[in-house]
Amino acid sequence: LTHQDNVAPCPSASQAPFPGRDAWLGGAECLQPGLFKEPRTDFPSALSDVCFLFPLQGYEYIRSGNPTRDCLEKAAAALDGAKYCLAYSSGLAALLNICHLLKTGDTVICMDDVYGGTRELFEKIKEEYNLKVDYVDCTNLKELEAAITPDTKLVWLESPTNPTLKVIDIQACADVAHRKQKGVLVAVDNSFMSPYFQRPLSLGADICMSSATKYINGHSDVLMGLVSVNRDDLYERLKFLQIRLGAVPSPFDCSMCNRGLKTLHIRMKLHFHNGLAVAKFLETHPRVEKVIYPGLSSHPQYPVVLKQCTGVSGMVSFYIKGKKENAIAFLKSLKVFTLAFSLGGYESLAEHPATMSHGTMDPDLKKRLGITDTLIRLSVGLEDEEALIEDLDQALEAAVSEEFLSRNNPQSTFPMG
Repeated sequence: LTHQDNVAPCPSASQAPFPGRDAWLGGAECLQPGLFKEPRTDFPSALSDVCFLFPLQGYEYIRSGNPTRDCLEKAAAALDGAKYCLAYSSGLAALLNICHLLKTGDTVICMDDVYGGTRELFEKIKEEYNLKVDYVDCTNLKELEAAITPDTKLVWLESPTNPTLKVIDIQACADVAHRKQKGVLVAVDNSFMSPYFQRPLSLGADICMSSATKYINGHSDVLMGLVSVNRDDLYERLKFLQIRLGAVPSPFDCSMCNRGLKTLHIRMKLHFHNGLAVAKFLETHPRVEKVIYPGLSSHPQYPVVLKQCTGVSGMVSFYIKGKKENAIAFLKSLKVFTLAFSLGGYESLAEHPATMSHGTMDPDLKKRLGITDTLIRLSVGLEDEEALIEDLDQALEAAVSEEFLSRNNPQSTFPMG
């Protein structure tokens, strides 16, 4: 993958730390953003010359604003190439705030293959708030255009999608949506790529949402969502909702995420390197039916990847040969990879989407979307490439071992969620 002329360049290593080092106190710059935990701001007389500055910046109460959160939001905005960024207590909290931009009777178009929690939220709120939600394969622009009506107010995209890693042509979708319906908002969940490899706002999206829990923080110790926008009116509406609905992250989590941003460029390069190595290994393995990785030329939307991305993360999905018991045997045999929810951390994780992240989805719908019992999703971490491949190799061999299957009697006992 190389830079394309029409793709916003990757943020440089210096872009993450420096926007968060604002001269917010007495003109002094800090090498590290401070951690300010108090729920309100009191000013001793010794700081009387700045007493009137803090309230104007919204620091009078922690829900309304906090210096630590401001540092993170400004740094994240710079990475997204955005004018504004807002931090939330989770990715789903960020999505819920975006949904509050809608009114009764509005229509949402959602990519058909999305995170299970996103679909569950849309299904719940459409009943309670009388919204219409249409699920569309947005890799098909004609299908997207046909679905847009005068009532369509939000187009929700994931790219790559979870868990089958479809890549959406963001610019083409945004062009279609904005041309067909004035005022429609195009939002992109960028959690699987991070702003280091993909910047949706530069491709025409109105809103970029990321679960900072994943790659942006990168250390599996923070729960957070981020929303970046360029429009002043959109920012003001979302800022009001952020404050009044109260779904803000703690200063401590903001401080941890500020720390994670400083290594984003290093981590993403290694995620890409390891992810590509794992994908190439799996693609040639006799126990593997099919590999889905946006960094492989075999990916159906590889030309789109080349057009809009400057690299690819460590998310790899593949179908193991056999049946459900073979997939479960594989997962139970892993030693370096850990069977767990989430993704994007320094450690390598494996998941069985059909019974975990998408476990509550209708079986027929899962089958139609390709979320079968033999689909496995990997979040390839930062361990040594050789150790990762050796672990996958031995687990694939164990997955077809009659001795292992009879001894362990694999069952679909993974947690749902």
